[in-house]
Amino acid sequence: MDIFGKRIRNRYLLMGDVFLSLVSVLASYMIRLELIAIFPTYQASLLWMLGAVVLVKPLVYYFFGIYRRLWRYASIRELVLIIMAVSTASMIVSAIMIALFASGMFVGFPRSVLIIDWLLSMIFVGGLRFSFRWVAERTSTAASAAVRNKSRMKDVLVIGAGDAGTMVVRELQKNPQLNMNPIGFLDDEPAKLNSEIHGIKVLAPLSQIGRVLETKPVDEVIIAIPSAAGKILRQVADVCREKGVAFRTMPGLYELLGGAVNVSRLREVDIADLLRREPVQMDTAALGDVLSGKTILVTGGGGSIGRELCRQIAQAQPARLLLLGHGENSIFEALLELHDNFPSLEIQALIADVRDLGRLRVLFERWHPEVIFHTAAHKHVPLMESNIEEAITNNILGTRNIVTAALEFNVQRLVMISTDKAIRPVNVMGATKRIAEMIVLNAARTQHKAFTVVRFGNVLGSRGSVVPRFKRQIAKGGPITITHPEMKRYFMTIPEAVHLVLQASAMSRGGETYVLNMGEQVKIQDLAEDLIRLSGLEPGKDIEIVYTGIRPGEKLSEDLWDQGFAYSPTKHPDINQVDSEESLSPEELTAIVARLIALAQEGKPNEILDVLSETVPGASIQAQGADLDMVE
Repeated sequence: MDIFGKRIRNRYLLMGDVFLSLVSVLASYMIRLELIAIFPTYQASLLWMLGAVVLVKPLVYYFFGIYRRLWRYASIRELVLIIMAVSTASMIVSAIMIALFASGMFVGFPRSVLIIDWLLSMIFVGGLRFSFRWVAERTSTAASAAVRNKSRMKDVLVIGAGDAGTMVVRELQKNPQLNMNPIGFLDDEPAKLNSEIHGIKVLAPLSQIGRVLETKPVDEVIIAIPSAAGKILRQVADVCREKGVAFRTMPGLYELLGGAVNVSRLREVDIADLLRREPVQMDTAALGDVLSGKTILVTGGGGSIGRELCRQIAQAQPARLLLLGHGENSIFEALLELHDNFPSLEIQALIADVRDLGRLRVLFERWHPEVIFHTAAHKHVPLMESNIEEAITNNILGTRNIVTAALEFNVQRLVMISTDKAIRPVNVMGATKRIAEMIVLNAARTQHKAFTVVRFGNVLGSRGSVVPRFKRQIAKGGPITITHPEMKRYFMTIPEAVHLVLQASAMSRGGETYVLNMGEQVKIQDLAEDLIRLSGLEPGKDIEIVYTGIRPGEKLSEDLWDQGFAYSPTKHPDINQVDSEESLSPEELTAIVARLIALAQEGKPNEILDVLSETVPGASIQAQGADLDMVE
């Protein structure tokens, strides 16, 4: 039915173009000659020009694709297309007519009619098409009025009168079934104040949201600023909560990479939004050079970081994306999502354990990855304190195997995802990640490869992190459990962290340790209180907070680099490079890694702790290890 309707619509457009082209030529001659003696002096040129426009203009319009457009949604982009199509057609007709006149096919030919015909054609062709939009808008307005009469629509205040905000308002106006009526914008840009966009007025700056909510009948607030920092969303959320008004937001800029801004993306404000920082300009050209047309392997592709890496890498149009993971369920879920969102991209799911070098060699031989993002690791601090051998074999042996296979099969670039817990580690997980860093950096320096390490703190919403756990505790009615009231951590949203990892990978030449700017450390207690309030409850009143004491392997705060070692900024404002850190010689590193793997395979956790404490720079794991037997 849609195809049939489209053909009918295009046929009418073609007939209209032919008719209006003839009218345009006749009108051009009449305007030029002021209705005086068209025949017989100009009869020949008129007939030739009528024939030329009938043949040329529809073909040119078809070539420019203006018969494939849905003109009810016409915008500035379509207007530019019309100008280009009409101008091209007029230039071809002009060339034909001038050539015919020069060859003596006719005598009388007022050349100014070419310009007049161009102007009239622009009006006729554009008017015919934009009339579709006018009719659609009138129909939509009538439908909206009918819906409004049947049921009361929610009055919506839109925060942000930029591209996202205007697009949201436009979609709400076109879709009355959404039952939302935009009544105004708030925007801090002075030039927009009191102006109207799509008939909706910019009422005030954001600082006056409280006054607007008191004076206007607002049922819901929509925050339509994908680039807004967390402090702006916190400001809006606090005022809305105080006034008892519902509020929703657009995802952040990094979450929208490759996705459209529309009403369907609206969602409840999340804790990640309140901690969001202002996005910076991304170097898409550099990312394209690193990723476009390449075979990319992501280890741990089913994890939180790995899956988001796959989403953003897919935007860069790689030749092939390989997801490697040990857990088949998480890899399967990631595969389904990527197939849905990127149907034209070749994606391969590889079920393998990074501890199995033989299996890795088979996969590398088969698929020949050119770029590797190594995220596979055991990361939960308390679990690794009681499963020390697993931390060694997965984080250290697994990384050594990935690096070995990468060198054997001449992988161009490798990026290892590390953690702030690798600095002056007090736990097994952090110490094993620091050894894994050394393995990658040693290979980069000795083999002259573009292998690098990117180190950052906690990400919000990853599996096993505090946010999902706090949400489960809130859903049960509390209490929320926190180890210590002064416990602080760096936090970053997963999409933002992954974006910066990709930017760092594009800068890498080999052997660098990059540290992401995580902003200020956040108190875990403040995080818990924000989550309680976002759930519509009050901390201490509806949900209690209980302190359980610091667990083995934990610090009150984290470090992103060793104190006393220098770091320098890079061309990206949110990425720093560690200039120097204490490390081991290649020979020492090889011997220590072999010793740790042997101890893990022999099941000797206490001896592993001794080796880690003695060899990892700044480590103080032995003290934690002394508590290990008591915990077990």
